Amino acid sequence: MSSILTNNSAMNALSTLRNINSNLSNTQDRISSGLKVSSGKDNAAYFSISETMKGDSGMTKAVNEGLTLTKNVVSTGRLGAETISDLATEFVERVAFAQGEGVDRAEVQKELEALTKRMDGIIAQSTFNGSSMFYDAADATQATEITAVTGVTRDGAGAFQAPTTMTFGKVDMKAIATQLKTVNVETSTDLAADLQTAEAELGKSIDAATTLGVSEKTIETQQDFLTSLSDKLDSGIGSMVDADMEEEAARLQSLQVQQQLSTQALSIANQAPQNILSLFR
Repeated sequence: MSSILTNNSAMNALSTLRNINSNLSNTQDRISSGLKVSSGKDNAAYFSISETMKGDSGMTKAVNEGLTLTKNVVSTGRLGAETISDLATEFVERVAFAQGEGVDRAEVQKELEALTKRMDGIIAQSTFNGSSMFYDAADATQATEITAVTGVTRDGAGAFQAPTTMTFGKVDMKAIATQLKTVNVETSTDLAADLQTAEAELGKSIDAATTLGVSEKTIETQQDFLTSLSDKLDSGIGSMVDADMEEEAARLQSLQVQQQLSTQALSIANQAPQNILSLFR
């Protein structure tokens, strides 16, 4: 039945056009923003998960940046310890030289004193941003270790847990320099014992440098892990909320064609009442 009051064909065509225009608008939004899930109304589950993962990624990157500061402190300490170890090696060599007959031990002693003074300077200078991996065991108020935050965790329900940490021990380089200062080849009555003392302190300086080297490597390994972890988190977020631009481009072209056809269909449907008038001519 045809009617000039109710045009069902036009209403159907208009409804179809509205749906196409809505889909076209959504597609254009995804193309302009690059996101298929930009709010909770798009996909509540994915939006919630992605927002949590974004927070985790941000915290992971912040922890990584904080570890860079810690690594710089440890790296500075390692450099200082290695330099002191080199000086201790030179100290042992000079004490060994003093063992020979006809050696001017007074001059050798001056060299030894110069070496220990250089050690004192390096100990004082081996700081980064006011922090040092060296401590003085004689001072009970000084901390013997540093603690660094290494990551963040969540439980099975997704609730945030306490951050993970690592502790790195400091080294007492001042004690090494102070023991070496007791060696005096000019006045010594037991040069062999002096050499043993120097060699013992050299061993301690090597151990200290090794300890700090291991700590620095540990931090670097953790940082590599955190970098990879944040990349994986970002990739996971992208797979949930990023729009597939090839798919959206194809959909856009399809919807544009549908829009044109639907507009034409609506135009044809709107002409139906005019056709009815021809029956009365």
